[in-house]
Amino acid sequence: MITLESVGKVIKGDSVLEDISFDIHPKELVCITGPSGSGKSTILHLLIGAEEATSGKIIIDGVELRSLPPTALQLFRRRVGVVFQDYKLLWNQTVAENVAFPLEVCGIPQKMISKRVEAVLSDLGLLRKAKTMTSALSAGEKARTAIARAIVHNPMILLADEPTGNLDAEESAMMINLLQLINKNGTTVVLATHDMSIVDQLQTRTLVLNNGKLVLDSSDGQINTVEKEFSKEDRRIPLEKASLDTEGGKRIKIVATQS
Repeated sequence: MITLESVGKVIKGDSVLEDISFDIHPKELVCITGPSGSGKSTILHLLIGAEEATSGKIIIDGVELRSLPPTALQLFRRRVGVVFQDYKLLWNQTVAENVAFPLEVCGIPQKMISKRVEAVLSDLGLLRKAKTMTSALSAGEKARTAIARAIVHNPMILLADEPTGNLDAEESAMMINLLQLINKNGTTVVLATHDMSIVDQLQTRTLVLNNGKLVLDSSDGQINTVEKEFSKEDRRIPLEKASLDTEGGKRIKIVATQS
């Protein structure tokens, strides 16, 4: 479904991504991790066509993104759901209005919008908050509202960029469980995070970036392919506070270092 072939991205003369190649299959759940500035968010931006690759090819569902005219690119984006780190909710609107927005953009009849929004809010435990302004929500409720908006139009792909960054441990676990459930229901999910505890919880295929390069593509889960050389108490140390030490291109050590 998603193919990157030797993708590079240069921004203001600096190489942000270099020779990135991987495939993500339909209905797969993939975690992209690495230190801050390693290129995680840039890959997600490329996947929705918000930025264009400097080199290489990005092919989604058999179509190369750079070959799409603007109108077709807009139609493609309607097939992708995105959860941003800061959620990008419309703070002067209610939960229901935020979730309805993608459907309104697609020109869906209001009666169908109301039914779909009610169903999604019910699934995510937000129905009683439907008429609440998003600015009055808790952090966890904002996160669930962002997910509801991202999946209300039944996207084929869901991209989540650091969706647990503003949540506590309990809320983070709930967010990850929701993403796993969405994936089990048939949506391809790509999650970008620097939090190793999230990677551990997912136990799924993991792509590790460092300095704009793909240094590990684990197809059998984080626990069997990444050697974590820090104590249990330090397992939540973000990767930007760790050093990445490649070993022959096959395994990688994540060594915690206190700043």
